[in-house]
Amino acid sequence: MTPRFPLPCIRGRVSAAAPLDRITWFRVGGPAEAMARPLDRPDLQALLMQLPGDVPLTVLGVASNTLVRDGGVDGLVLRLGRGFADIRAEGDTVFAGAAALCANVARAAADAGLGGLEFLSGIPGTVGGALAMNAGAYGRETADVLLDADAMTRQGEIERLFNADFGFRYRGNEVGRDRIFLSARFRGVRRPAEEVRAAMAEIAAAREASQPIRSRTGGSTFRNPAGASAWELIDRAGCRGLKRGGAMVSEMHCNFLVNTGSASAADLEDLAEDVRARVRAATGVGLDWEIERVGRRGGPPA
Repeated sequence: MTPRFPLPCIRGRVSAAAPLDRITWFRVGGPAEAMARPLDRPDLQALLMQLPGDVPLTVLGVASNTLVRDGGVDGLVLRLGRGFADIRAEGDTVFAGAAALCANVARAAADAGLGGLEFLSGIPGTVGGALAMNAGAYGRETADVLLDADAMTRQGEIERLFNADFGFRYRGNEVGRDRIFLSARFRGVRRPAEEVRAAMAEIAAAREASQPIRSRTGGSTFRNPAGASAWELIDRAGCRGLKRGGAMVSEMHCNFLVNTGSASAADLEDLAEDVRARVRAATGVGLDWEIERVGRRGGPPA
């Protein structure tokens, strides 16, 4: 697939027809028309200055909560490089680049004797993804600990957003998707490091015991409806272990979909829609997607 736009020239990596299945947790999906990995903020600005305004731009982190469709992703897929993965503790706060893993932020906080960020160790994604979807786990969410974040507009301008600017809500915010998150600062609470690490160990054990984290999965498929748990509704509708092609509803945690080895993105998406229909028929409750779906359905273009 030859990109329909000139590839930007940056210090980082730019490639055409970039495979995406190897970077998603589901291990499915078609290629990106082009993919870029800028090294740092100036490199990202240079990329945006060269990218035509009508070219779609999709930001991917580690794609732990993303389903890339089989037809691939039009336009440019952006993945931030190592220059966006710094983590450092400063007093009672932790600074983290948008490409930093949430689990690494929690570890750095523990090393600095800061608590309150332990829940991040249970989020298998990046700081940028956590900001975009107000990621949460084990009773806390990003909105509870964020001080501020830097973001870049499509025009290459950098702005600072404070917590109140986000308009956080359950698994979302009012900022929209027209910004590229660069970094964030989180508020911690002074606590003995061994106490923080013990809390993180409990979270790790709970995830290991209740989630299919060693499978090709993508995290929680649906958001919890108000006053209910998505997994309980799915279980009540008899969907535990339900299959379509190579996709299956996890036997361990039925709000997780699993690629058993031969699933396509269409198998996974269609299975999820089967689950939604069965839950509505059985309980009257509509489930909303939590997993981000990107790209086009169908096979990749010639």
